[in-house]
Amino acid sequence: MRNKEHWQSVYERKTSDEVSWYKPHLERSLEYVREAGLAPNARIVDVGGGASTLVDDLLSEGYHNLAVLDLADSALQVARDRLGKRAALVDWVIGDVTKPLLPDLSVDFWHDRAVFHFLTEQDARAAYLAQVTRCVKPGGRVLVATFGLDGPEQCSGLPVARCSLRRRWDSCCFW
Repeated sequence: MRNKEHWQSVYERKTSDEVSWYKPHLERSLEYVREAGLAPNARIVDVGGGASTLVDDLLSEGYHNLAVLDLADSALQVARDRLGKRAALVDWVIGDVTKPLLPDLSVDFWHDRAVFHFLTEQDARAAYLAQVTRCVKPGGRVLVATFGLDGPEQCSGLPVARCSLRRRWDSCCFW
């Protein structure tokens, strides 16, 4: 996949705080997790989490069944290095989230603020949805953040699918 090489290169060339999407704390995401009222052992998966700091804050809040998925091991390594010994408390998964990476019905909270908008083809979005549907437990939560219709057409040099809030996942939408 060409995107894997792209993201490997990004995190080999830049530090995590040099990318435009860096935030020291993902407060909005944390608010959604808190509002979900999850138990400390709830399975929370950060899709495309790479070097994101969300995992740091979730660990600090007492969650201990965490996974971070990313195409680029270099991005995951940034987070592992930053966490030090606490990195052993997290499952680090390298791979393409449009393919099976997690067990069926194993996820309580699916968090994605980094992947879905890069899925510009219908087949890729359908494969992503299939993984969400397969992995998230009944009653689980799904948070997918993307660029709105008035957002940029590219991010980090790659085209993005701009999305609107609708009731179906047909071309590019949420439920």
